[in-house]
Amino acid sequence: MVYSMIEPVGEKTIERIGNLGRFSRFFARAAQASLVSCCSPRSYPGIWTQMHLIGVRSVPVVMITGAFVGMVLAIQAYDQLAGMGLEERLGVLINIAVVKELGPVLAAVMLAGRVGGALTAELGTMNVTEQISAVQSMGTDPIKHLVAPRVLACLVLTPFLIIYADLLGILGGYFVSVIQLKINSRAYWDFSAQSVELWDLNMGIVKGFFFGGAIAVISCYKGFTCREGAQGVGQACTEAFVGSFISILALNFIFAVVMKAIYSTFWPIQSLL
Repeated sequence: MVYSMIEPVGEKTIERIGNLGRFSRFFARAAQASLVSCCSPRSYPGIWTQMHLIGVRSVPVVMITGAFVGMVLAIQAYDQLAGMGLEERLGVLINIAVVKELGPVLAAVMLAGRVGGALTAELGTMNVTEQISAVQSMGTDPIKHLVAPRVLACLVLTPFLIIYADLLGILGGYFVSVIQLKINSRAYWDFSAQSVELWDLNMGIVKGFFFGGAIAVISCYKGFTCREGAQGVGQACTEAFVGSFISILALNFIFAVVMKAIYSTFWPIQSLL
């Protein structure tokens, strides 16, 4: 009876370790193929195509997300600050929250839903219909031909999409704070300029590279390894979004710890303030 209880746990553990090993090998091959594609002009047309599909078509949804995040923050935080007579510092709270955390994370989550699902469904359908096997049978590396352009497009464009989300979040918070809540415009920008540093903006942009890479690699891996049939493709899309979402949250936590330690080391006085 004890053996029957332990056996399923052992099988699941071995399966998870095997999946981790396969993903690690896929990640290494994707990273190598991406580096090679950067130096190969013949790969540029495929990269431009993916940049249009992944980046340009994601601009509206990312901008709308950023705008509503800034507006909701302004509405929710105004009463607490007004009760202490600090309503003119509302811009500090909105802009720091948007630039450092909410803008990058929510923009990446939207990309995980829109771009990650599309990548997984596209590659999963190619896998089910054996198009990937056909590419490989012709002597072409499917990782270099199919995965590398998508990974590079996500790596390059995710930081720019995060900048768009930050900009619209700041403007959305400004609109609600100044136009609707009647906060002094000059005080709003002055306090924001004093508190929001270039370090905060750069930290959110650097996160974008890692968020974009995680979304692209996880989505492509799930597409390459999905099971046959429509149900397999649908399950792969779900697993890709969940995996990307968890990766974004984990990477965001790691960045918060590491960046805070770096900032405290080189600028100890400012970190105390």
